[in-house]
Amino acid sequence: MRNHRYLPATADDERAMLEAIGVDSIEALFADVPASVRFRGRLDVSEALGEGALLRHMKSLAARNADLESYVSFLGAGVYDHHLPVVIQHIASRSEFYTAYTPYQPEISQGELQAIFEFQSYICELTGLSVANASMYDGATAFAEAGALAAGAAKRKRLAVSAAVHPEARQVLATTARGLGLELAVVPVDASGATDATALAAALGAGGGGAFAAVMIQSPNFYGGIEDTAALAAAAHAAGALLVVSANPLSLGALQPPGKRGADIVVGDAQPLGIAPSLGGPTCGFFAVSEALMRRIPGRVVGQTVDRDGKRGFVLTLQAREQHIRREKATSNICSNQALLALCASVYLSVMGKQGMRDVAELNVRKAHYAAARLASVPGVTRPFSAPFFNEFVIRLPDGGPTVREANERLLAEGFLGGYDLGRDDPALAGCMLVAVTEQRTKEEIDAFASALEAILG
Repeated sequence: MRNHRYLPATADDERAMLEAIGVDSIEALFADVPASVRFRGRLDVSEALGEGALLRHMKSLAARNADLESYVSFLGAGVYDHHLPVVIQHIASRSEFYTAYTPYQPEISQGELQAIFEFQSYICELTGLSVANASMYDGATAFAEAGALAAGAAKRKRLAVSAAVHPEARQVLATTARGLGLELAVVPVDASGATDATALAAALGAGGGGAFAAVMIQSPNFYGGIEDTAALAAAAHAAGALLVVSANPLSLGALQPPGKRGADIVVGDAQPLGIAPSLGGPTCGFFAVSEALMRRIPGRVVGQTVDRDGKRGFVLTLQAREQHIRREKATSNICSNQALLALCASVYLSVMGKQGMRDVAELNVRKAHYAAARLASVPGVTRPFSAPFFNEFVIRLPDGGPTVREANERLLAEGFLGGYDLGRDDPALAGCMLVAVTEQRTKEEIDAFASALEAILG
């Protein structure tokens, strides 16, 4: 009999293993752990449950989540409720992809390698840059790696980072920068909700003759505003710095690619491209660079070649990471990629096509602008920023009324997931709510959301 029904080792297996290593008991394996730090009590959990009871218990816990099947979501801030074509799950669930791991042996990994190659090709087309890698862990990781790449390429230790970049991405960048000995200079946001170009110019001019390795922005930014990428690129390049842009890939169905507007590195999170929110992750980052920076790109790159018979094939062509080259020569310690989620993004882009991407992007723009106008008509609600936006925008609730948190709690009771409370990250934006409107939202839902908010504020 097994001691624990969910563990494969039987009591006999356990005794045999202990005998093989010359240990009398499981307890003896932990002899080096001081008794003072060992937990000697009983965990506050129930007795073992049968399979049926366990399933019922887990379902009851899952039912407590405010999921997108039960609520109408106007919450974005990095993870969005977009349409997921059913074919994505069908293909991603195939065992050839679902169980695939690192494709080190190209002769038996052609399917996985081709899927990654297609993802890279799509990202290059979306971003307007020459080379993309096989994907990153997420958008924030990609952003931090972009800063590291820029510092290494420019051989400089300072990065100018817009305050309009997602705060979580800036936190990840700060952690990476600390390890690499890099200095971050935060560029403020102007009254329109975009990066302050005047403040940036002053920072670059005071940098000691071009001391900055890169200017790092997000567009559309955390507040939804679309940045003037071309102007910021010109300012960065004039100071001898690179321009890093974190982009929402879905917005590139409507906007000119950042690579065509002067960006040297374009990163972002592929979650809007057919990847379910999944309670906040996992997601998939993308990373694209100009040809001049190709050999500094983190992670791995899949390339197309031919075999000895002249037949098309795919291989890992560039892996500038610690596992494959000397540590002092490595550009990153990123050792993997999000192959399955990159596949989801590739299937989405393949199914949607160029026209589909344009159509979805335009739906996001039109519905978000309708929602912004509708919410601004609610008495007391204002829009503090004027920068053009894609599918997110900021509204300010009236002073003296419910806080954003209180409003969101009451909206939840009405069946809505309200916008993100910006006061959590910036006290100056207390009372401001970041609202996301995707192609999923209908006019009726937008109107109902505005009416519910009006009743709460009234």
